[in-house]
Amino acid sequence: MKKAEFAALVAARAGIRKKDAERLVDLTFGCLGDALAQGERITIGGFGVFETRARAARTGRVPSTGEQIAIPASKVPAFKPAKQLREKVNSSEQ
Repeated sequence: MKKAEFAALVAARAGIRKKDAERLVDLTFGCLGDALAQGERITIGGFGVFETRARAARTGRVPSTGEQIAIPASKVPAFKPAKQLREKVNSSEQ
């Protein structure tokens, strides 16, 4: 599902204009990204937790040449789903 399709779904369920739903989706994910960039943890009950995790520096390899390169340490966004979300996803596969 693309962002526009997601916004259309939000608009239909909320009974608002699609343009307003697109703005809400953009604002929501923009705020989420800003909070993660500041190192904050976002907990949404029944859905899950968004956070940043540290990734250690490591040595990688260029597949085409076999050359080893140093990959610097970084922070990456991570998501841990809540139990309710995992159950909902697993029950829909049946």
